[in-house]
Amino acid sequence: MSVPEFDLAFEPAYGRAVPIAPGVERLTVNNPSAFTFHGTNSYIVGGSSVAVIDPGPEDEAHFAALMAALKGREVTHIFVSHTHRDHSPLAKRLKEATGALTVGEGPHRAARPLHEGEINPFAESSDTDFRPDIALADGESVLGDGWQLTALLTPGHTANHACFALEGSGIVFSADHVMAWATTIVAPPDGSMADYMASLERLLARDDRRFFPGHGGPVMEPASFMRGLRTHRRMRERAVLERIKAGDRVIPDMVKAIYRDTDPRLHGAAALSVLAHLEDLVGKGQVETDGPPALFGTYRLA
Repeated sequence: MSVPEFDLAFEPAYGRAVPIAPGVERLTVNNPSAFTFHGTNSYIVGGSSVAVIDPGPEDEAHFAALMAALKGREVTHIFVSHTHRDHSPLAKRLKEATGALTVGEGPHRAARPLHEGEINPFAESSDTDFRPDIALADGESVLGDGWQLTALLTPGHTANHACFALEGSGIVFSADHVMAWATTIVAPPDGSMADYMASLERLLARDDRRFFPGHGGPVMEPASFMRGLRTHRRMRERAVLERIKAGDRVIPDMVKAIYRDTDPRLHGAAALSVLAHLEDLVGKGQVETDGPPALFGTYRLA
């Protein structure tokens, strides 16, 4: 089994629409961070009549760049892959400016209810104001002038995450579900590891040629890359089980061992990823804990 080979080569070209495929342009927001890489990618699909995918955060320079790139073209739809604040908030302003309809799976929600006393560590990162004009079920499409985008519902990173397939092209806009530069953050209660793995299988069952993600450059060989992601997650799951066998009982101790070579700024997210694996392992009956799985819970093998 092989793990994914991540590709960190990417030129963000802030403020400029870059053609990346026939009828597809990319604009990258100047919001780099440990979580967004060089920034959030927005996409324009179509010719004289277009759709915008993931307009991005409320950012004045990016809004101006989008409007400049869209000048002289009709915008009919604004697609939102999921409701994190680096992807969806600018949809409201773009809709007001263009009259376009917003499209997505639905409003923000957690993958599961909060447990008693639990707080959502990513609550401030969530755009709870977004409500799509058109809510797409899995496999439903929107037709435009020379383009057709189909929703591929892929919960895991968030409960309402969707990828969008550009029919007839072999292209999927994979948002934060599959990215060439890094693994996806799966952080309960917003995210679910069981859902994420099922969503990977859902995309692996397809035969797509190229993924354009929410951050970084394209995934050029999606099937082999996703098989690598699946292997990586299974290795992480085994690592969690091995740490419990070795005597670790709490998540901070597991993180110190499993993520010892990871940027310390990401250890908080790593702890949530371990929690996501533990939720899945408890659900499968391989690990036990007292009460529901929690960030500060104590774990043991079943």
